[in-house]
Amino acid sequence: MSFDGIFTRAITKELTENLNGGRISRIHQPYQNELIMVIRAQGKNHKLLLSAHPSYSRIQLTEEHYENPSEPPMFCMLLRKHLEGAIIESITQKDMERIIIFEVKGRNEIGDISYKQLIVEIMGRHSNIILVDKDRHMILDSIKHLNPAVNRARTILPGADFEWPPSQNKLNPFEVDEETFLRTLDWNSGKLDKQIVQHFAGLSPLFAKEVLARAGLTEKNRLYEAFKQLLNNAGPQEIKPSFIQHENKDHFYLFPLEQFKNSHAESFSTISRLLDRYYFGKAERDRVRQQGHDLERFIKNEKDKNVLKIKKLKKTLDQAAEAGKYQLSGELLTANIYAVERGMSEVEVLNYYEEDSPAVTIKLDPRKSPSENAQWYFTKYQKAKNAVDIVKDQISLTEKEIEYFDQLTQQLDSASPSDLEEIREELAEEGYMKAKKQKKKKSKPQKPVLEEYIASSGTLILVGKNNKQNDYLTNKAAGKDEIWLHTKDIPGSHVVIRDKEPDEETILEAAKIAAYFSKARASSSVPVDFTKIRHVKKPSGSKPGYVIYEQQETVYVTPDDELIRRLKK
Repeated sequence: MSFDGIFTRAITKELTENLNGGRISRIHQPYQNELIMVIRAQGKNHKLLLSAHPSYSRIQLTEEHYENPSEPPMFCMLLRKHLEGAIIESITQKDMERIIIFEVKGRNEIGDISYKQLIVEIMGRHSNIILVDKDRHMILDSIKHLNPAVNRARTILPGADFEWPPSQNKLNPFEVDEETFLRTLDWNSGKLDKQIVQHFAGLSPLFAKEVLARAGLTEKNRLYEAFKQLLNNAGPQEIKPSFIQHENKDHFYLFPLEQFKNSHAESFSTISRLLDRYYFGKAERDRVRQQGHDLERFIKNEKDKNVLKIKKLKKTLDQAAEAGKYQLSGELLTANIYAVERGMSEVEVLNYYEEDSPAVTIKLDPRKSPSENAQWYFTKYQKAKNAVDIVKDQISLTEKEIEYFDQLTQQLDSASPSDLEEIREELAEEGYMKAKKQKKKKSKPQKPVLEEYIASSGTLILVGKNNKQNDYLTNKAAGKDEIWLHTKDIPGSHVVIRDKEPDEETILEAAKIAAYFSKARASSSVPVDFTKIRHVKKPSGSKPGYVIYEQQETVYVTPDDELIRRLKK
């Protein structure tokens, strides 16, 4: 991973410069494995994110907004008890490990000074955040518990003695000279990048591969020179936090990486801003997938049921198309009634309606009289004729159902955790799901919260990310002469420019936002329609989020992640 020991060393220095001596004023736990600490330092508030997420573990200052639960978890309550109001005395890294230690000075319940350690271990799925009583060297609690049955070497439970993770006994890369470096590696065994990771502390495969990319694998001393050069580049004065996009994959590190040739790289003023850029939306989408897994499965099942229903209805329609044959058989039987007798199983008659037509064989029920057989065919004809109209109506309704569930699927892709609840409420209101039982007295319904963007011109752009938000935005919030946008014939969000006469650049930026929040996010040259709100109508009885519109113009745009991040309010 990119967040290796070298990267941890750099972020520790950044946090020290910004937070040392600061007072912890508020603590929140917005998600199961993540904490937000508001720290007052150097005359302003800093928002510190501590994440023990198995895929997105990290520590950084953040400018992103996180929604807090109505009731804080127990670990959050304990941290508030011990740390709120306390002073951060130092922030250090343990050796070259991905472990950062906050030394915190506060007061206990009776007013005596007490010292705590908040230890953040960034180790992938083994990541953890642990609060330790420094005087007793005892664990007060942790965001993840680890009992002896899971790990005999290390117990992480309240009341247990704190122990560091087992040492890997690797060399500190900043302390080795050229002779030690070359002697440690076995040049003849190959796989030098893996050897570098194996023998030197704090180095990731990404760092090791960059050493080889810069050395060119020609001479031993070139390898050491590249190794030292990269360590120097990771120094406080040299780092250039970089976000790299290469072959549809995102990477980040403390400096540009030469191993990714012909890639797009973007530099940032701080490591924390780099991490905000890299993790923009990633961790939230992962949380949405976890929290909305049952919702996603339900919507997929409902869509699949309707797809199957369409197939059956079309088969019924094909059968109903036989109505003409039933009518013909009834009329020919009536015309040839004299040639038919009870007990016959079929009769061969001439088709008077087509010239030079061969004789037609008509199946009969031997138990019925000739006139009853003719009447049976006329009855089948009438039923089939009526079925055609009914089945066509059913097909139309089922296609709208499929379109509705396609729209919900797209909304899940860009939903936030709060959006999930609105989608659940909508499905309950539409009768697809059972509504959750309310524990408390139902409060007054709140207005949907719309996503806000600021165009380069300074104009406000509003986005509805689910059907409740779309209906509110289009039918209530927007003015009649403001500009409304939506992807053409593609499921997506409603977008409104809060301006009656926006310039061309604003329309294009809003169109890119509409394309980004649509099923065509990964496509290029996406058609986006725009018109005035007064030309957008919601048909009576239609599904949530469904509208029809006219007098539209169309532009073609390509969604741009960087633009979305830059314009977000």
